[in-house]
Amino acid sequence: MNDKERLEKEQLKKLFTDRKRTNILGGIEQKTIGLLVSNMPKFVTPNLLTAIGLMGSILVFLGFIFAKHFSNYYLILCVVGLAINWFGDSLDGRIAYFRNIPRKWYGFSLDIIMDWVGTVFIGLGYFFYAPTDYQIVAFLFVVLYGWAMIISQLRYKITNQYTIDAGLVGPTEIRMVLSAIILIEFFFFNTLQYFAGGICIILFIINIVDTKKLLKLGDIRDEEDKKAKLLADQV
Repeated sequence: MNDKERLEKEQLKKLFTDRKRTNILGGIEQKTIGLLVSNMPKFVTPNLLTAIGLMGSILVFLGFIFAKHFSNYYLILCVVGLAINWFGDSLDGRIAYFRNIPRKWYGFSLDIIMDWVGTVFIGLGYFFYAPTDYQIVAFLFVVLYGWAMIISQLRYKITNQYTIDAGLVGPTEIRMVLSAIILIEFFFFNTLQYFAGGICIILFIINIVDTKKLLKLGDIRDEEDKKAKLLADQV
């Protein structure tokens, strides 16, 4: 193994040390990301990947709009858009760490904002695609996903450990589930609203559970800070 290969191997080990992953597909996903970042052309920058991820969300939005007004075949564009969104969103920060050019707080801030903007585009696309009586489901999806994002940021603030997963489910699993139900809609028209409603119910339950866990972590942190303050006062 030459020096370049040894350096790349060391960089790959550092790719995921800044966050804890618990999702079902975590192992496969990390190996795939490692393979992609180690073979990415130099002109592909972290900011370009962030833009690509956002473009994927916009493709999902356009796919829903075109499917509503022209042909159900455009739903395939939504699935492609979700794959592109995963590609850009998953690799932008990882490639920065691999190339040893991370901008921790800049990247973190940009990533969260673009994730939210992308979620809004996806929800808005479904809002225009859904039957009028089910448009509320699109609103609920955006709200519930936003709730999950807030939980992850607060957990990071309390524990100083960043995680984007809710137990065994992370953004990648959600993208795959969305892709599956969109494909079901493609073959069996007018079923998407029922699956979307089911996803909202599941997200609501997950958020309730994670909120309870978050409050418990906050209580533990309060006790630790109180003890630390007492010790400092005694000194």
